[in-house]
Amino acid sequence: MTIAREEFIMIADYHIHSEFSDDSTCPMETVIQCAIARQLNEICFTEHIDYGVKTDLNCDCAKSLAEFNEYKEKYRDKITLKWGMEFGIQTGTIAQYEATFAEYPFDFIICSCHQIDNLEFWNYAYQEGKSQAQYNLNYYAEILKVIQKYKNYSVLGHLDMIKRYDSCGEYPFIKVAPIIEEILKQVIADGKGIEVNTSCYRYGLKDLTPSRDILKMYRQLGGEIITIGSDGHSEEQYGFKIAQTQQILKDLGFKYFYTYDKMQPTAHKL
Repeated sequence: MTIAREEFIMIADYHIHSEFSDDSTCPMETVIQCAIARQLNEICFTEHIDYGVKTDLNCDCAKSLAEFNEYKEKYRDKITLKWGMEFGIQTGTIAQYEATFAEYPFDFIICSCHQIDNLEFWNYAYQEGKSQAQYNLNYYAEILKVIQKYKNYSVLGHLDMIKRYDSCGEYPFIKVAPIIEEILKQVIADGKGIEVNTSCYRYGLKDLTPSRDILKMYRQLGGEIITIGSDGHSEEQYGFKIAQTQQILKDLGFKYFYTYDKMQPTAHKL
């Protein structure tokens, strides 16, 4: 791990979706042009792969990489571009992600939990028929089981994302704090990190994603590696609130945010 020596405030968006994700229609080059126009210094493409619930809707990695390499050269004097992926891993799909990871030269991998038992959260299929306690605790239990087995990732994505899709309101942090602590200890022991996902503002959540409670716990446990990403899917979302979130992290006592190259983290002063 290296620490960059910088005389400027670097702005990096490390959660970006383009038309290579099934829920975005924005061309990759348009994403890059938006980022340049907003004076971002670096972005990382993190398209969706969700084995188990998607087949032909997953990112075409070969096509994405070829296009990425073309634009990386074209815009090399204007912005730093990195190529990653968002893996929506379930315990039953780990082997498929291991195979994909081994096949391509990723800079960065977000490990996310978007579904359990092939039932997704966004459409409330997983939550149906379960109590609020069940689907919240099961969500964190799945993340813990995945990261105990799968190590080829960089950061955990939007750790308390289940709050986006909880029709019962926010589940008390104190009730999930013990298992979140287990997750964070595993992350730290493995030399991985967590992301702050600025989509919390778009979803109208009361707090950051993950919450300040989680971020404080992470720091108290010795966690340092944090990336910041907009989770952008359209032009108006790329780079959203990245600079403001850097300041919030600084106020919480963090000294650095991180970028990645070939799966290796670099720290940048907040």
